[in-house]
Amino acid sequence: MTPAWRHLPRALRLETSSPWTPKTCPSLSLGAFWRSVTKLGLHTKPRMPPCDFTPERYQSMPYSRVLEVYREHLSPELVYFDHEGNRYLDFFSGIVTVSVGHCHPKVNAVAQKQLGRLWHTSALFFHPPIHEYAEKLSALLPDPLKVIFLVNSGSEANDLAMLMARAHSKNTDIISFRGAYHGCSPYTIGLSNVGQFKMTLPGAVGCQSTMCPDVFRGPWGGSHCRDSPVQTIRKCSCAPDCCHAEDQYIEQFKDTLSTCVGKSIAGFFAEPIQGVNGFVQYPKGFLKEAFQLVRERGGVCIADEVQTGFGRLGSHFWGFQTHGVLPDIVTMAKGIGNGFPMAAVVTTPEIAKSLAKCVLHFNTFGGNPMACAIGSAVLEVIKEEKLQENSQEVGTYLLLKLAKLQDEFEIIGDVRGKGLMIGIEMVKDKTSRQPLPREEVSQIHEDCRQMGLIVGRGGLFSQTFRIAPSLCITKPEADFAVDVFRAAVTQHMERRAK
Repeated sequence: MTPAWRHLPRALRLETSSPWTPKTCPSLSLGAFWRSVTKLGLHTKPRMPPCDFTPERYQSMPYSRVLEVYREHLSPELVYFDHEGNRYLDFFSGIVTVSVGHCHPKVNAVAQKQLGRLWHTSALFFHPPIHEYAEKLSALLPDPLKVIFLVNSGSEANDLAMLMARAHSKNTDIISFRGAYHGCSPYTIGLSNVGQFKMTLPGAVGCQSTMCPDVFRGPWGGSHCRDSPVQTIRKCSCAPDCCHAEDQYIEQFKDTLSTCVGKSIAGFFAEPIQGVNGFVQYPKGFLKEAFQLVRERGGVCIADEVQTGFGRLGSHFWGFQTHGVLPDIVTMAKGIGNGFPMAAVVTTPEIAKSLAKCVLHFNTFGGNPMACAIGSAVLEVIKEEKLQENSQEVGTYLLLKLAKLQDEFEIIGDVRGKGLMIGIEMVKDKTSRQPLPREEVSQIHEDCRQMGLIVGRGGLFSQTFRIAPSLCITKPEADFAVDVFRAAVTQHMERRAK
C-alpha cells in the first residue's frame, strides 16, 4: 500500500510547467486516449500502483471560470489543465521541489503546529525554530561551511552568493557554464545561459559563460567519462581512471580565463549536475581542476545545489561531494522546504565577514518560524525514512531500466544521471545526435501525461525529459514510469511510421 503523501490527485489539476512545455488537450479523457492508443497498435495500458488516498470533493470554481481567471489575471505562462479528476504520478516533483512527497504527514503536522504558535517574526528576533534548523543544517555540511543565510528562493540565494563572491574577492567577473540556470532575477539572469531566459535588454554586468563539458552533446567525451551507473553510448579514448575529455574541456575553461575575464575574478558558479539544461553531467575530475584554476585567479567557487541537494543524487547528501570538491559557498532551495518557499546560502566565516564589511544584509522573511520548522521536519524525514538511501537504490534501479530503452529505440540518444535525477535525451538518430524536433518530443510528453505520468522537459532544444520524483518513490512506481515511457515512445514510432 502506498502512503497517502506519495501522490496528489486533484479534482482540478493545474500544474505550472516550464516555458517550453506544450499546451495540452483538456477535452481528451483517459478513455478516449486509450481508444486512440489501441488504434495505433498499443494494447496494454500500464497500471498505476494503488494508493490509499482519496482526495476531498472539489468545491471551488467551475472549469470555465478557472480558464477566465487564468486568461485575465495570471501570468501568461503555459500550464497543464485537467478538470476531469484524473490521477497522476508526479515524477517531476513540482519542478524538482517536493523532496519527501506531497503532503507528507510529518511535515504537515509540524507546519500546522507552528502556524498556531508563531507564524512570522523576522530573523532579528530569537525564536527556537531558526536556531534548531541552523544546527541541523550546519551538521550536514563540512567545515568551514558553517555560516547560514536564510532566504526565500533559489534566485535570491544565488543573488546573495554573487554579492558575497564580489565582496570577498573585491572583483567583478563571475563565470558560469553555457546551459546553466541559476535564476531569473535581474542579477542571476546574467548567470543563466539558456536562450529562453536571456533578454534583449541589458542584463547583469560581469557575467561570462564558458563551454559546458557535456560528454554526450559536446565535442569530447564518451563511455568512460561520467560518474553514473549509465555511460553515454559515444566511444572515446578515455580509460576508466584517466579522462582525456576532461583535459580538453579544461583547456576550454583556461581559454575563458585567458580571454573573457580579468586577471582576477570574483568566482565561478556550477551546478553539480545541470538542471534546466537536461540533467547534464560533466567528466569526472573536471570541477576539481576548474575550482583550482578559479582560486588561482582570486575567485571563490559556488556550488548551486538548488536541484541536486538533500540526498537527491543518492550516493551523497550534496552534489558537490560527488565531484570530490569543497566549495566556498553553497546555495540551496526547492527540496529544502518540500515546496514551502525557503532557500539558504551557506559559506565560511571569512566570506561572511567580508559581506558584513560591505553591506548590512537583511531579509524580512528569510528564516521565519514557519520555514525553519518545515525545514527541520524535512531533514528529519530524510533521515528517519532513509530517503537518501532510497534515492540511491530506487534511482539506480530506475536509471538502469530506462537505459535499456536505448537499445529498443533509435530516438533515445542518451540516458544519464545519478539517484533520482535522470535525463533522457531524444534525438533524430544516434549517429547524428541531432535533437528530436520539439513538436515530436511534445507529443511523447503529452502521451505520458495522458497515461498518468508527469515528467519535465529541459535542454537547449527542449529535447530532454527530466525525471526527478520525490525521494520516497518505490520500485513499483518506477516500473510504472518505465512502462508509460516505453508505451509513449512506441506509440510515437507507430504514429511516425504511418
